[in-house]
Amino acid sequence: MRAIFVDKVLPKMLLVQALGSRWPGVVWSPLSSTSVTDLPEPALPGPRWLKVRNRQCGICASDLSLLYVHVDPSVGPAALPGNQRFYLGHEVVSTVTEVGPGVTRFRTGDRVVMDTRFIGAHCLSQEIEPPCAACARGDYGLCSNASDNKGPRGVGGGWGDGYTAHETEVYGVPAGVSDDQAMLVEPMAVAVHAVLRRPPQASDHVLVLGCGIIGLLVVQALRAVMPAGRITALARYPHQAAAAKRLGANDVISSSDYAAIARVTGAKAYAAPMNRGMLLGGFDIIYDCVGSARTIEDSLRWTKAGGAVVLVGVDLTRAKVDLNPVWYQEVDLIGSLAHGVDDWQGQRCHTYEWVFDLLRAGQLTDAGLITHRFALKDYRQAIATALDKKTARPIKVAFMVDQG
Repeated sequence: MRAIFVDKVLPKMLLVQALGSRWPGVVWSPLSSTSVTDLPEPALPGPRWLKVRNRQCGICASDLSLLYVHVDPSVGPAALPGNQRFYLGHEVVSTVTEVGPGVTRFRTGDRVVMDTRFIGAHCLSQEIEPPCAACARGDYGLCSNASDNKGPRGVGGGWGDGYTAHETEVYGVPAGVSDDQAMLVEPMAVAVHAVLRRPPQASDHVLVLGCGIIGLLVVQALRAVMPAGRITALARYPHQAAAAKRLGANDVISSSDYAAIARVTGAKAYAAPMNRGMLLGGFDIIYDCVGSARTIEDSLRWTKAGGAVVLVGVDLTRAKVDLNPVWYQEVDLIGSLAHGVDDWQGQRCHTYEWVFDLLRAGQLTDAGLITHRFALKDYRQAIATALDKKTARPIKVAFMVDQG
Protein backbone atom coordinates (compact mmCIF):
# COMPACT_ATOMS: atom_id res chain seq x y z
CA MET A 1 0.00 0.00 0.00
CA ARG A 2 1.56 3.30 -1.13
CA ALA A 3 1.27 6.05 1.49
CA ILE A 4 2.68 9.50 2.20
CA PHE A 5 2.83 10.40 5.87
CA VAL A 6 4.51 12.70 8.38
CA ASP A 7 5.72 11.42 11.76
CA LYS A 8 5.97 13.70 14.78
CA VAL A 9 9.75 13.50 15.15
CA LEU A 10 10.67 16.87 16.64
CA PRO A 11 14.37 17.05 15.66
CA LYS A 12 13.55 16.35 12.02
CA MET A 13 10.59 18.73 12.03
CA LEU A 14 12.77 21.50 13.40
CA LEU A 15 15.40 20.79 10.72
CA VAL A 16 12.81 21.12 7.96
CA GLN A 17 11.61 24.38 9.48
CA ALA A 18 15.16 25.74 9.60
CA LEU A 19 16.17 24.67 6.10
CA GLY A 20 12.89 24.77 4.19
CA SER A 21 13.01 28.37 2.97
CA ARG A 22 16.45 27.84 1.38
CA TRP A 23 16.05 24.19 0.38
CA PRO A 24 12.39 23.26 -0.29
CA GLY A 25 13.45 19.77 -1.30
CA VAL A 26 14.45 19.03 2.27
CA VAL A 27 10.94 17.64 2.82
CA TRP A 28 11.80 14.71 0.51
CA SER A 29 15.24 14.13 2.03
CA PRO A 30 16.30 11.76 4.85
CA LEU A 31 16.45 14.82 7.11
CA SER A 32 12.66 15.07 6.99
CA SER A 33 10.08 13.12 8.98
CA THR A 34 8.01 12.73 5.78
CA SER A 35 7.91 9.26 4.23
CA VAL A 36 6.78 8.15 0.78
CA THR A 37 6.71 4.40 1.03
CA ASP A 38 5.03 1.14 0.12
CA LEU A 39 3.65 -0.32 3.33
CA PRO A 40 2.80 -4.01 3.72
CA GLU A 41 -0.82 -4.57 2.80
CA PRO A 42 -2.57 -4.21 6.18
CA ALA A 43 -4.99 -6.72 7.62
CA LEU A 44 -8.24 -5.50 9.12
CA PRO A 45 -7.50 -4.97 12.83
CA GLY A 46 -11.02 -5.67 14.06
CA PRO A 47 -14.48 -6.88 13.03
CA ARG A 48 -15.86 -3.37 12.50
CA TRP A 49 -13.01 -2.25 10.25
CA LEU A 50 -12.91 -1.94 6.48
CA LYS A 51 -10.43 -1.32 3.68
CA VAL A 52 -10.85 1.03 0.73
CA ARG A 53 -9.20 1.69 -2.63
CA ASN A 54 -8.86 5.40 -3.39
CA ARG A 55 -10.34 6.87 -6.53
CA GLN A 56 -9.22 10.50 -6.32
CA CYS A 57 -8.01 12.88 -3.61
CA GLY A 58 -7.48 16.62 -3.27
CA ILE A 59 -4.46 18.47 -1.95
CA CYS A 60 -5.46 20.55 1.08
CA ALA A 61 -3.61 23.43 2.74
CA SER A 62 -3.59 21.51 6.02
CA ASP A 63 -1.74 18.66 4.29
CA LEU A 64 0.82 21.15 2.98
CA SER A 65 1.25 22.73 6.42
CA LEU A 66 2.14 19.33 7.87
CA LEU A 67 4.35 18.42 4.92
CA TYR A 68 6.39 21.64 5.07
CA VAL A 69 6.19 21.84 8.89
CA HIS A 70 4.41 25.18 8.91
CA VAL A 71 3.54 24.08 12.42
CA ASP A 72 4.85 25.12 15.80
CA PRO A 73 5.48 21.99 17.90
CA SER A 74 4.50 23.99 20.99
CA VAL A 75 0.87 24.62 19.94
CA GLY A 76 -1.88 22.93 21.91
CA PRO A 77 -2.76 19.97 19.64
CA ALA A 78 0.91 18.93 19.41
CA ALA A 79 0.81 17.91 23.07
CA LEU A 80 -1.78 15.20 22.49
CA PRO A 81 -0.32 11.67 22.36
CA GLY A 82 -2.85 10.61 19.74
CA ASN A 83 -1.19 12.93 17.20
CA GLN A 84 1.94 10.99 16.25
CA ARG A 85 1.62 9.98 12.59
CA PHE A 86 -0.32 11.95 9.99
CA TYR A 87 -1.29 10.13 6.81
CA LEU A 88 -1.73 12.92 4.28
CA GLY A 89 -4.85 13.29 2.17
CA HIS A 90 -8.41 13.50 3.50
CA GLU A 91 -10.41 15.06 0.63
CA VAL A 92 -10.77 11.59 -0.85
CA VAL A 93 -13.43 9.42 -2.46
CA SER A 94 -12.81 5.68 -2.34
CA THR A 95 -14.37 2.28 -3.01
CA VAL A 96 -14.81 -0.24 -0.21
CA THR A 97 -12.84 -3.38 -1.08
CA GLU A 98 -13.03 -5.39 2.15
CA VAL A 99 -15.26 -5.35 5.23
CA GLY A 100 -14.94 -7.03 8.59
CA PRO A 101 -17.65 -9.37 9.86
CA GLY A 102 -18.99 -6.74 12.26
CA VAL A 103 -19.42 -3.97 9.66
CA THR A 104 -23.08 -3.00 9.27
CA ARG A 105 -22.89 0.35 7.47
CA PHE A 106 -21.11 -0.66 4.24
CA ARG A 107 -20.46 -3.47 1.82
CA THR A 108 -17.81 -4.01 -0.83
CA GLY A 109 -18.29 -1.77 -3.86
CA ASP A 110 -19.77 1.15 -1.91
CA ARG A 111 -18.26 4.57 -2.48
CA VAL A 112 -17.23 6.42 0.66
CA VAL A 113 -15.60 9.68 1.66
CA MET A 114 -13.38 10.21 4.66
CA ASP A 115 -15.25 11.63 7.63
CA THR A 116 -13.42 11.76 10.96
CA ARG A 117 -10.49 9.54 9.94
CA PHE A 118 -8.09 12.50 9.44
CA ILE A 119 -9.26 14.51 12.46
CA GLY A 120 -8.48 11.66 14.85
CA ALA A 121 -9.97 8.84 16.83
CA HIS A 122 -13.22 9.21 18.77
CA CYS A 123 -15.39 7.17 21.11
CA LEU A 124 -17.10 5.25 18.31
CA SER A 125 -13.91 4.39 16.43
CA GLN A 126 -12.28 3.29 19.71
CA GLU A 127 -15.51 1.50 20.68
CA ILE A 128 -15.65 3.29 24.03
CA GLU A 129 -18.89 2.97 25.99
CA PRO A 130 -20.50 5.14 27.12
CA PRO A 131 -19.37 7.82 24.66
CA CYS A 132 -18.31 11.26 25.81
CA ALA A 133 -20.80 14.12 25.60
CA ALA A 134 -19.41 15.38 22.26
CA CYS A 135 -19.63 11.98 20.59
CA ALA A 136 -23.09 11.37 22.04
CA ARG A 137 -24.36 14.41 20.15
CA GLY A 138 -22.42 13.54 16.96
CA ASP A 139 -19.55 16.01 17.26
CA TYR A 140 -16.89 13.33 16.89
CA GLY A 141 -14.15 15.83 16.04
CA LEU A 142 -14.50 17.28 19.55
CA CYS A 143 -14.17 13.92 21.34
CA SER A 144 -12.69 14.19 24.83
CA ASN A 145 -11.33 10.62 24.51
CA ALA A 146 -9.57 11.29 21.19
CA SER A 147 -6.08 10.61 22.58
CA ASP A 148 -6.90 7.63 24.80
CA ASN A 149 -5.34 5.32 22.17
CA LYS A 150 -7.75 2.51 22.96
CA GLY A 151 -7.68 0.08 20.10
CA PRO A 152 -5.99 0.26 16.68
CA ARG A 153 -5.54 3.21 14.36
CA GLY A 154 -5.99 3.06 10.60
CA VAL A 155 -3.16 2.68 8.08
CA GLY A 156 -2.84 4.76 4.90
CA GLY A 157 -4.53 7.93 3.71
CA GLY A 158 -5.86 9.82 0.73
CA TRP A 159 -2.41 10.43 -0.76
CA GLY A 160 -1.95 6.76 -1.54
CA ASP A 161 -3.59 3.63 -2.88
CA GLY A 162 -6.06 3.26 -0.03
CA TYR A 163 -6.46 2.98 3.72
CA THR A 164 -8.09 1.07 6.54
CA ALA A 165 -10.67 2.67 8.80
CA HIS A 166 -13.23 1.92 11.43
CA GLU A 167 -16.65 1.96 9.80
CA THR A 168 -17.59 5.07 11.81
CA GLU A 169 -14.70 7.06 10.28
CA VAL A 170 -16.07 7.12 6.71
CA TYR A 171 -19.36 8.22 5.16
CA GLY A 172 -21.35 6.79 2.28
CA VAL A 173 -21.71 8.66 -1.02
CA PRO A 174 -25.25 8.77 -2.45
CA ALA A 175 -25.97 7.74 -6.02
CA GLY A 176 -25.98 10.70 -8.36
CA VAL A 177 -23.02 12.40 -6.68
CA SER A 178 -20.05 12.37 -9.05
CA ASP A 179 -16.53 11.50 -7.97
CA ASP A 180 -15.48 15.14 -8.41
CA GLN A 181 -18.32 16.26 -6.15
CA ALA A 182 -17.60 13.50 -3.64
CA MET A 183 -13.94 14.52 -3.45
CA LEU A 184 -15.07 18.03 -2.53
CA VAL A 185 -17.69 16.96 0.03
CA GLU A 186 -15.23 17.25 2.92
CA PRO A 187 -14.08 20.84 2.14
CA MET A 188 -17.67 21.77 1.29
CA ALA A 189 -18.67 20.50 4.73
CA VAL A 190 -15.93 22.61 6.32
CA ALA A 191 -17.50 25.66 4.66
CA VAL A 192 -21.10 24.79 5.54
CA HIS A 193 -20.18 24.04 9.16
CA ALA A 194 -18.34 27.37 9.43
CA VAL A 195 -21.33 29.33 8.13
CA LEU A 196 -23.70 27.48 10.45
CA ARG A 197 -21.46 28.20 13.44
CA ARG A 198 -22.71 31.80 13.10
CA PRO A 199 -25.44 31.93 10.45
CA PRO A 200 -25.91 35.40 8.95
CA GLN A 201 -29.20 37.27 8.94
CA ALA A 202 -30.83 38.37 5.70
CA SER A 203 -29.75 41.99 6.19
CA ASP A 204 -26.14 41.24 7.15
CA HIS A 205 -23.07 42.39 5.27
CA VAL A 206 -20.43 39.67 5.63
CA LEU A 207 -16.82 39.33 4.58
CA VAL A 208 -15.08 36.18 3.41
CA LEU A 209 -11.41 36.84 4.08
CA GLY A 210 -9.27 34.63 1.85
CA CYS A 211 -10.40 32.99 -1.38
CA GLY A 212 -8.57 29.71 -1.53
CA ILE A 213 -10.81 26.68 -1.97
CA ILE A 214 -12.32 26.97 1.53
CA GLY A 215 -13.07 30.68 1.12
CA LEU A 216 -14.72 30.06 -2.26
CA LEU A 217 -16.83 27.30 -0.75
CA VAL A 218 -17.78 29.58 2.15
CA VAL A 219 -19.02 32.10 -0.44
CA GLN A 220 -21.25 29.37 -1.91
CA ALA A 221 -22.47 28.23 1.48
CA LEU A 222 -23.27 31.79 2.52
CA ARG A 223 -25.27 32.38 -0.65
CA ALA A 224 -27.26 29.21 0.09
CA VAL A 225 -27.96 30.20 3.70
CA MET A 226 -28.42 33.93 3.00
CA PRO A 227 -29.81 34.32 -0.56
CA ALA A 228 -30.41 38.07 -0.31
CA GLY A 229 -27.56 39.23 1.91
CA ARG A 230 -24.43 41.09 0.86
CA ILE A 231 -21.23 39.09 0.55
CA THR A 232 -17.87 40.78 0.12
CA ALA A 233 -14.80 38.62 -0.55
CA LEU A 234 -11.19 39.62 -0.06
CA ALA A 235 -9.06 37.77 -2.62
CA ARG A 236 -5.30 37.90 -3.03
CA TYR A 237 -5.05 36.64 -6.63
CA PRO A 238 -7.06 37.61 -9.74
CA HIS A 239 -8.14 34.04 -10.53
CA GLN A 240 -9.52 33.72 -7.00
CA ALA A 241 -11.35 37.05 -7.34
CA ALA A 242 -12.99 35.91 -10.59
CA ALA A 243 -14.09 32.63 -8.99
CA ALA A 244 -15.52 34.39 -5.92
CA LYS A 245 -17.60 36.66 -8.13
CA ARG A 246 -18.84 33.70 -10.17
CA LEU A 247 -19.79 31.75 -7.05
CA GLY A 248 -21.93 34.43 -5.44
CA ALA A 249 -19.93 37.31 -3.98
CA ASN A 250 -21.50 40.74 -4.54
CA ASP A 251 -18.16 42.52 -4.26
CA VAL A 252 -14.55 41.37 -4.42
CA ILE A 253 -11.76 43.48 -3.01
CA SER A 254 -8.01 43.00 -2.94
CA SER A 255 -6.98 45.70 -0.46
CA SER A 256 -6.76 45.22 3.29
CA ASP A 257 -6.26 48.96 3.79
CA TYR A 258 -8.42 50.16 6.67
CA ALA A 259 -9.70 53.19 4.79
CA ALA A 260 -10.75 50.92 1.91
CA ILE A 261 -12.60 48.59 4.29
CA ALA A 262 -14.36 51.61 5.81
CA ARG A 263 -15.55 52.71 2.37
CA VAL A 264 -16.93 49.24 1.61
CA THR A 265 -18.83 49.00 4.89
CA GLY A 266 -19.69 52.63 5.66
CA ALA A 267 -17.66 52.41 8.87
CA LYS A 268 -15.57 55.18 10.42
CA ALA A 269 -11.82 54.55 10.18
CA TYR A 270 -9.39 55.85 12.76
CA ALA A 271 -5.61 55.79 12.47
CA ALA A 272 -3.05 56.27 15.20
CA PRO A 273 0.73 56.29 15.56
CA MET A 274 2.27 52.80 15.79
CA ASN A 275 -1.12 51.30 14.95
CA ARG A 276 -2.77 49.95 11.78
CA GLY A 277 -6.02 51.53 12.87
CA MET A 278 -9.49 50.69 14.10
CA LEU A 279 -12.99 50.83 12.61
CA LEU A 280 -16.20 51.78 14.37
CA GLY A 281 -18.84 50.00 12.37
CA GLY A 282 -17.84 47.42 9.79
CA PHE A 283 -18.97 43.96 8.78
CA ASP A 284 -21.62 42.06 10.70
CA ILE A 285 -19.71 38.77 10.42
CA ILE A 286 -16.27 37.94 9.03
CA TYR A 287 -15.36 34.39 8.05
CA ASP A 288 -11.57 34.33 8.30
CA CYS A 289 -10.43 31.57 5.95
CA VAL A 290 -6.74 32.32 6.46
CA GLY A 291 -6.34 32.32 10.23
CA SER A 292 -3.00 34.09 10.50
CA ALA A 293 -2.19 36.52 13.31
CA ARG A 294 -2.58 39.40 10.84
CA THR A 295 -5.97 38.31 9.50
CA ILE A 296 -7.40 37.56 12.96
CA GLU A 297 -6.34 40.95 14.25
CA ASP A 298 -7.70 42.75 11.18
CA SER A 299 -10.95 40.79 11.30
CA LEU A 300 -11.57 41.73 14.93
CA ARG A 301 -10.98 45.41 14.09
CA TRP A 302 -13.16 45.32 10.95
CA THR A 303 -16.21 43.80 12.67
CA LYS A 304 -18.92 46.07 14.03
CA ALA A 305 -19.84 46.06 17.71
CA GLY A 306 -21.74 42.93 18.63
CA GLY A 307 -20.64 41.14 15.45
CA ALA A 308 -18.62 37.98 15.07
CA VAL A 309 -15.44 36.61 13.57
CA VAL A 310 -15.57 32.92 12.63
CA LEU A 311 -12.11 31.37 12.53
CA VAL A 312 -12.25 28.94 9.61
CA GLY A 313 -8.63 28.83 8.48
CA VAL A 314 -5.82 28.03 10.86
CA ASP A 315 -2.16 28.83 11.17
CA LEU A 316 -0.67 26.13 13.39
CA THR A 317 1.83 28.47 15.00
CA ARG A 318 1.76 30.66 18.08
CA ALA A 319 0.19 34.01 17.29
CA LYS A 320 0.47 37.42 18.92
CA VAL A 321 -2.94 39.00 18.40
CA ASP A 322 -4.68 42.08 19.79
CA LEU A 323 -7.86 40.65 21.32
CA ASN A 324 -9.07 43.94 22.74
CA PRO A 325 -11.96 44.28 20.22
CA VAL A 326 -13.46 41.12 21.79
CA TRP A 327 -13.82 43.17 24.97
CA TYR A 328 -14.12 46.71 23.65
CA GLN A 329 -16.65 46.03 20.89
CA GLU A 330 -18.09 42.76 22.25
CA VAL A 331 -17.04 40.94 19.10
CA ASP A 332 -17.50 37.16 19.30
CA LEU A 333 -14.49 35.09 18.18
CA ILE A 334 -15.81 31.67 17.15
CA GLY A 335 -13.82 28.58 16.22
CA SER A 336 -14.90 26.16 13.51
CA LEU A 337 -13.22 22.74 13.28
CA ALA A 338 -13.91 20.74 10.13
CA HIS A 339 -17.50 19.42 10.33
CA GLY A 340 -19.85 17.51 12.58
CA VAL A 341 -23.58 17.94 13.15
CA ASP A 342 -25.32 21.22 12.42
CA ASP A 343 -28.71 22.79 13.12
CA TRP A 344 -30.39 24.51 10.19
CA GLN A 345 -33.97 25.02 9.03
CA GLY A 346 -35.30 23.34 12.17
CA GLN A 347 -33.34 20.13 11.62
CA ARG A 348 -30.15 18.66 13.02
CA CYS A 349 -28.05 16.68 10.54
CA HIS A 350 -24.51 15.56 9.85
CA THR A 351 -22.83 18.32 7.88
CA TYR A 352 -22.32 15.91 4.96
CA GLU A 353 -26.09 15.50 4.66
CA TRP A 354 -26.49 19.27 4.35
CA VAL A 355 -23.81 19.22 1.63
CA PHE A 356 -25.58 16.45 -0.29
CA ASP A 357 -28.85 18.40 -0.09
CA LEU A 358 -27.19 21.58 -1.35
CA LEU A 359 -25.51 19.69 -4.19
CA ARG A 360 -28.85 18.25 -5.28
CA ALA A 361 -30.39 21.72 -5.16
CA GLY A 362 -27.55 23.19 -7.23
CA GLN A 363 -26.59 25.58 -4.42
CA LEU A 364 -23.15 24.03 -4.11
CA THR A 365 -21.18 23.25 -7.25
CA ASP A 366 -17.85 21.73 -8.15
CA ALA A 367 -17.84 23.47 -11.54
CA GLY A 368 -14.48 25.05 -12.27
CA LEU A 369 -12.98 24.22 -8.88
CA ILE A 370 -10.74 21.27 -9.79
CA THR A 371 -8.17 23.03 -11.96
CA HIS A 372 -5.35 20.46 -12.10
CA ARG A 373 -5.20 16.65 -12.06
CA PHE A 374 -2.16 14.43 -11.59
CA ALA A 375 -1.32 10.77 -11.27
CA LEU A 376 -0.16 9.85 -7.78
CA LYS A 377 3.35 9.06 -9.07
CA ASP A 378 3.67 12.75 -10.01
CA TYR A 379 3.11 13.88 -6.42
CA ARG A 380 6.04 16.31 -6.39
CA GLN A 381 4.78 18.13 -9.49
CA ALA A 382 1.23 18.15 -8.08
CA ILE A 383 2.35 19.69 -4.80
CA ALA A 384 4.49 22.29 -6.58
CA THR A 385 1.46 23.23 -8.68
CA ALA A 386 -0.75 23.57 -5.60
CA LEU A 387 1.77 26.02 -4.13
CA ASP A 388 2.22 28.08 -7.33
CA LYS A 389 -0.64 30.58 -6.98
CA LYS A 390 0.82 33.19 -9.33
CA THR A 391 1.70 31.12 -12.42
CA ALA A 392 -0.28 27.87 -12.24
CA ARG A 393 -3.27 29.64 -10.59
CA PRO A 394 -4.68 26.51 -8.94
CA ILE A 395 -7.92 26.31 -7.03
CA LYS A 396 -7.98 22.59 -6.26
CA VAL A 397 -5.31 20.12 -7.36
CA ALA A 398 -6.36 16.46 -7.39
CA PHE A 399 -4.62 13.10 -7.47
CA MET A 400 -6.39 10.71 -9.83
CA VAL A 401 -5.34 7.64 -7.87
CA ASP A 402 -7.19 4.91 -9.74
CA GLN A 403 -5.96 6.21 -13.11
CA GLY A 404 -2.24 5.52 -12.56
